[in-house]
Amino acid sequence: MSVSSEQRKRSILEQLRQEGQVKVQELSLRCGVSEETIRRDLVQLENEGQVKRVYGGALGTKQANFEPPYLLRQKVKAEEKAQIGTRAAELISSGDTIVIDVGTTALELAKAISGKERLTVLTNSIAVAYHLMESVVEGRFSGKIIVIGGQLNPEQQSLSGGIGERMMEQFRVDKAFISIGGISVERGASDYDLDETMLSRKMVAAASQTIVLADDSKLDKEAFIELAPIGRIDTIVSNVAPPKEWMPVLKSHRIQWIEA
Repeated sequence: MSVSSEQRKRSILEQLRQEGQVKVQELSLRCGVSEETIRRDLVQLENEGQVKRVYGGALGTKQANFEPPYLLRQKVKAEEKAQIGTRAAELISSGDTIVIDVGTTALELAKAISGKERLTVLTNSIAVAYHLMESVVEGRFSGKIIVIGGQLNPEQQSLSGGIGERMMEQFRVDKAFISIGGISVERGASDYDLDETMLSRKMVAAASQTIVLADDSKLDKEAFIELAPIGRIDTIVSNVAPPKEWMPVLKSHRIQWIEA
């Protein structure tokens, strides 16, 4: 059953608020109308200044400095994030010292860690720390968990600020697993929260390898603040293959792309 124009527009704006982008084909199937009808809706929303049309869909015009709450983001692309987390966990070896930052995909990574010994895991995510603790108690892996302290952000379930940054400066780690708000070849990895991003920068600086976790909604997207240039990234784990236009940049910087 098709829905009215106003209902479609509300649905489009809600999806943009949660994910930052919409695709014409997906909206057509969801709303039970033709792709041309969806394109007309997007033209009207663009004329109202609420979206920016791009090839195959549209982007939100007010996403650069806003991120939905953590619990809401857990429901978005949950299956894809679980796939990325499972694949990223395979990059961890027994004896590694790793750091995991804040994010719903980072949480899926934490859930997937198993069968490893003598790990040392640092994190500033309350949710990640909790699941790591459960895993150690239940014997899924062995090692130490270090929580990077700071000011608590209840909405994002994170700890950040100057205290955490100074604490992170004391460590050197094998691998940093970074969950991002967006990534592009021009700007590299970026994110929304200033304090969290500054701490994630310290994690990247402390790591021998930087591994970015990015589902397809994060590709060719730029968030509020730069986190790391593309050349500082060693591996990208995503649920899709790399865009063709990215291939020269990935090759020149020797970036490994892993499709989950």
